Amino acid sequence: MLIALCSVHGSPGVTTLALALAAHWPDVARTRRLIAEIDPAGGDLAMRLQLPTTPGLVSLAAAARRQPRPTVVWEHTQVLAGGAHVLVAPPGSGHTRAALHILTGAEHQLLPAAAREPRVVVLADCGRVDPGTPAETIARQADALILLTGTRAEDLAHTAARLRELARWTPRPGLLLTGQGYPTAEVERELGVPAIGRLPNDPAAAATLTGRRLPSAHRRRTGGLDRHVGALARTLASPTAAVRPPTTTVASAADGTSAHHGVSGDATAHPSRADLTSRHIRPLSGDLPDGASPSPPAGTEPPT
Repeated sequence: MLIALCSVHGSPGVTTLALALAAHWPDVARTRRLIAEIDPAGGDLAMRLQLPTTPGLVSLAAAARRQPRPTVVWEHTQVLAGGAHVLVAPPGSGHTRAALHILTGAEHQLLPAAAREPRVVVLADCGRVDPGTPAETIARQADALILLTGTRAEDLAHTAARLRELARWTPRPGLLLTGQGYPTAEVERELGVPAIGRLPNDPAAAATLTGRRLPSAHRRRTGGLDRHVGALARTLASPTAAVRPPTTTVASAADGTSAHHGVSGDATAHPSRADLTSRHIRPLSGDLPDGASPSPPAGTEPPT
């Protein structure tokens, strides 16, 4: 299974989400998990997790010319403490873009091919998908595409402008909200698209996943990121189901309320297919309509 994770503006936490999904994927004992950094801007995981940049994306691109077979992908990964594999990209865009052009321009698409192997999930960290990104070729072959967006006015304006285009990339697109900003219900109403969930602002969990250290005062605080990502992972692991809101209570970090998605009997439940296609999408002007009330002042977004 190939899952593409991306954003269109800022740094809402795509890399952190990829790590979290790999850590909470169902049946890890029998599933081979790979986090592939294919962000054209360059990778972060080598620095954050103190890993060498080789083997990685660049060495895979070099080997792909000689050995265009899916199994070669695993020879250029590194294994994390939890058993997941990671294909790291070097910092900076130069070498990363060159490697991506080789891999996406080859006759045999190695990453999608590796993802089609039994009991394999590839979490492709596409980063910010600007128009013309070389990551588009891989994202278009994904079984599911998750668009992660913040909920401030500027985030939503950029998201609204790209929704229709991204909805054409895969048959299973889903909109995932994160951090503090406008309430979930207002975002859904303005974009005309139901969200599959909202990840809370959880610096402690994000720091643990990315190997960062927080001041001692913040280390014991948890915002429930693990619980929400676990529910999302179980939803994505179903290969034939449409991406839909996980059957759990998704907390709205912005307004202090909860939205119960996919729960039987909930009068406010969203349609089962929470995709990005909607005839009602209209670009935001940068603010919600007159009379809409923003959430309380937002804090720090989850880091990528």
